[in-house]
This record gives sequence, C-alpha cells and structure tokens, in this order.
Amino acid sequence: MTVSLVLIIIMGALFAAGVYSMLERSLTRVLIGFLLLGNAANLFLLVVMGRPGVAAFFGDAASPDEMSDPLPQALTLTAIVITFAVSAFLLALIYRSWQLGQADTVHDDEEDIALRDRAPEDEDTMDDEITDEDDDATTDFIGTETAPIVVLHHRDLDAIRDDAPTDAPTGPGGER
Repeated sequence: MTVSLVLIIIMGALFAAGVYSMLERSLTRVLIGFLLLGNAANLFLLVVMGRPGVAAFFGDAASPDEMSDPLPQALTLTAIVITFAVSAFLLALIYRSWQLGQADTVHDDEEDIALRDRAPEDEDTMDDEITDEDDDATTDFIGTETAPIVVLHHRDLDAIRDDAPTDAPTGPGGER
C-alpha cells in the first residue's frame, strides 16, 4: 500500500491550520478552522482507504485485491454531512452574535477572570469546607420548609397515612 506523501503533508497542514484557527477568539475564524479540520478528516479517510481500486460492489468476489474498501467512503460521506450541519449551526451563532453585539469575538466575563486569577490555595480551602453532615445529605433542600424531597426513615413509616383510593369490591349500591 503506497500513499502519496503529498496527501499526508497536505492533511497535516490542514489539521495544523484548523487547530490554530479554532484557538482564536473570533467566531468566524473558529468556523474556518472547523471547516479546515473537516476537510483534513476527509483527506485522512481518503489516505486510510489505500490504493484506489474498483468500487466494492463492482465485479465478482473472486478478486478482492482490486476492490476498494467501502467503509472509508461511507465515513467520508458521513463526515461531509456532519461538517455541513455543524457549519450551518456555527453560521447561525455568528449571525446572532453579530446582531446582538456587532462583533463576532468572544470576550471574557468577570467570572472567567476571577476563576483564572484564583490561586491553588483557594481551591484547597474550598475542599475543606465540606462537613460530615453534607456527605449524608442526598439533596440541597433537606431541612428547609419548602423541601420538594422528603427523606423518610424506618421510624417514620408508622406515621404515614395512606389516603389513596383502593380497589375494594363495592356492593350493589356502590357501598363498601
């Protein structure tokens, strides 16, 4: 199986340019990077397919050496459809971002900046705030008056009153 070195170099360049473009803050460059990655993936599947040959459904099964593998062809078609769908979604996001802010760049908000500036010591103190009582809780609402979930213990089962209607047989007048 000989693969053209030119295809491998082009595929590597497309992957590198696509990853570099996706690391930018501009949504348009992210879209271009995604399209480059999609084309690089299609080229990768073309390289994996090996030597071009006769279509897999053509001819007799006696000479499988001359047939090409149909799986990379099917994967390439699937990758084209997925790339098209995600590209349309990204275009809609870019258009909406342009409508709202007249720019397609993504900016850091205050919470991102605070998270980036947080020291490793702060994360260690956050782990120390958990108590043993917190480990036993199954929900955040325990102990409040508006708890949507009530945790029952075995001693509370006697206090439960069942008001659900039963399917007891009724008499001729509808009485029990």
